Amino acid sequence: MSPSIDKPRPSGIKVIIVGAGFAGLTAAIECNRKGHEALVLESFAELKVLGDIISFGPNAGRIFERWPGVPEQLDPICIKTKGLTYKSYLGEYLFYQSWDTEKSYGKAYNGHRGEIHEIVYNHALSLGIEIRLGQKITEYFEDEKEAGVVSNGQRIVGDIVLAADGVRSRGRTLVLGYEDKPKSSGYAIYRAWFDSARIANNPKTKYLVENGDTHSAWLGPDIHFLAASIKDGKDFSWVCTHKDEADVEEGWQEPGRIEDALKVLEGWDPIVHEIVTATPFLVDWKLVYRDPMPTWISPQARIALIGDAAHPFLPTSVQGASQAMEDGATVAVCLALSGKNKIPEALRAFEKIRYGRVLAAQKTGETTRDKWHKADFDKIKENPESLKLVREAWLMDHDAEAHAYKVYPETIALLGVDKEPTVEAAQLRMVEVA
Repeated sequence: MSPSIDKPRPSGIKVIIVGAGFAGLTAAIECNRKGHEALVLESFAELKVLGDIISFGPNAGRIFERWPGVPEQLDPICIKTKGLTYKSYLGEYLFYQSWDTEKSYGKAYNGHRGEIHEIVYNHALSLGIEIRLGQKITEYFEDEKEAGVVSNGQRIVGDIVLAADGVRSRGRTLVLGYEDKPKSSGYAIYRAWFDSARIANNPKTKYLVENGDTHSAWLGPDIHFLAASIKDGKDFSWVCTHKDEADVEEGWQEPGRIEDALKVLEGWDPIVHEIVTATPFLVDWKLVYRDPMPTWISPQARIALIGDAAHPFLPTSVQGASQAMEDGATVAVCLALSGKNKIPEALRAFEKIRYGRVLAAQKTGETTRDKWHKADFDKIKENPESLKLVREAWLMDHDAEAHAYKVYPETIALLGVDKEPTVEAAQLRMVEVA
């Protein structure tokens, strides 16, 4: 068990967090729980309830459940299904993956990104955490004693900076020593979330919503289509991952066209076409790829990348948001254990604790996408369980906070031997870290 920290004594550590997504807000809340002072700088001038389906596994659920009142707010808006139904792209039933075997891991929270984010954001505010909106970060800087950013022309200094501002983070340039532009992954996703009335009023699709929440997957050559009903069938969401070679510089997320989605899904199960045709609005989201970074830590170890800024995930991992939250929980513990005078040690320990686990989790996304998109359906019918999402204990039944407390001393001892968490070294210690 992790130490109980209801009213922590101030640590004297000032943490500047760039980005108010799930990585940034989790880091801020967890730092607050440990007695650190957190300041969050967010580029958006106003936070709106936007987005569609997002998933948090039990490994993230444990973090939510340490925040008083948050689980109670999340529960009514999250999907409640007992499993996932798999079908071929022609509509043939393949397999049902039950979540019952995972109950021992804890509770998952899957729902509308904007609605979940609003609850977490308001919880941070309720703790007295300062969040400044409309902040344009033009520079990161550090020396041996402090770190900071230039935001809206103002120089803001703290003991540490956590760059949680996504795949286009300016902090990546400082950490790497050069600018690495995001690349197209070769895939994009059509995404939608809407009131389910149109689905319910169609005799062909009403079965997807009339008995509460459901979750279905259609798999085909280099495409998969996931659909879910949420809030007792009142809302409906779907995502379609498909090949797309567009330049990400042309636009990362744009409004999509129904006719384009239907063309991608030509020849697919008519039910899928009925779902897409009923959709009032969709987003065309280009999946960005980046090579694994050799390090997430700046040269003076006063700045760290967390969340998508450090390690973007494929949606098929179903772990991107959960791993971002694990980052926030872990770094807060490391700072608590190091104290103000050993912050570089804390960040190096954070990286060493997290790096191999994150790499292993990322690879589950590649594995799932490939087995879904390159499925031999004749063989699949003989062994349909091969389609399963990876929901293993090492990934889902993990407590990032407790783990950080447990391994911090031995991690510090190892830092003098193996300071650089290279991809190759991480692969060798994946099992140990997980």
